[in-house]
Amino acid sequence: MKLVEIYTDGACRGNPGPGGWAALLSWDGQEKEIAGAEGLTTNNRMELTAVIRALEALKRPVAVRLYTDSEYVRRGITEWVPRWKARGWRTADRQPVKNQDLWTELDRLAAIHRVEWHWVPGHAGVPGNERVDRLANQAIDSLTG
Repeated sequence: MKLVEIYTDGACRGNPGPGGWAALLSWDGQEKEIAGAEGLTTNNRMELTAVIRALEALKRPVAVRLYTDSEYVRRGITEWVPRWKARGWRTADRQPVKNQDLWTELDRLAAIHRVEWHWVPGHAGVPGNERVDRLANQAIDSLTG
């Protein structure tokens, strides 16, 4: 099975505020960068959107080694989503899950691939993470002029 390494990041200026997301996909010596922005959003939504857009970019099922600096994303998909689904998309204190629309889509896309979820520290010199951070912020810059 083909292996694709993916770095993702989301950024937001204000929370809520203008936000950007980016992903770097690498395979067989090739790379693809994708990025986008939204006018009014949250950092968590941008972190999730980055992963969703990266997985959507894959043309067929592959093995994925995904790196994120968001514990919200990593723990959410590996620990919390199964519990939320079992409770009808409710938290432990019976509140509706925030960003359920994005979690549902991420859960669907992750099931297509064999994904290993890795956390990396943000702003700590990890080259792939630094690159997607720059791309996400450039996406905000292009939106806000």
